[in-house]
Amino acid sequence: MADTPKVQSLDDVMHWLDKLDRASQVQSNTVWKMSAVLEHMAQSVDMSMDGFPEPKSALFQATLGSAAFAVFRLRGKMSHGLTEPIPGAPVLPQSDDFKPGIARLRNAVQRFQAYAGPLRPHFAYGALSRADFALAHTLHIANHQDEITVV
Repeated sequence: MADTPKVQSLDDVMHWLDKLDRASQVQSNTVWKMSAVLEHMAQSVDMSMDGFPEPKSALFQATLGSAAFAVFRLRGKMSHGLTEPIPGAPVLPQSDDFKPGIARLRNAVQRFQAYAGPLRPHFAYGALSRADFALAHTLHIANHQDEITVV
């Protein structure tokens, strides 16, 4: 989506999803189909509330993981393997129908925005504040925008 600026907040994510929902065709430029990309992003948001299935060690989270997030926060940009699933996450759907994935990610973001309970540690970054998790989700989604083309 070269003509669409990168999301900078979860509210921006919701507006971006509206644009995707109005598009006739949206495609991933990786081996993952759009259904998988959208599900992956939704899984990450949901797991911040429900828990990640296979967290890295506490030592990793306290050192390399937290350092990586600090760099992403400082740069205002995340870079990660765009086809690396969350460790232990359910298998991603590989469907050409991207519309259900838009609804799935929208629901996950709305749930996060309304959620008042304790957040679970990120599988790599460890414990994050609500603001840092919102930033992590935003940067994660913005990074995935790099692989998406709207036709």
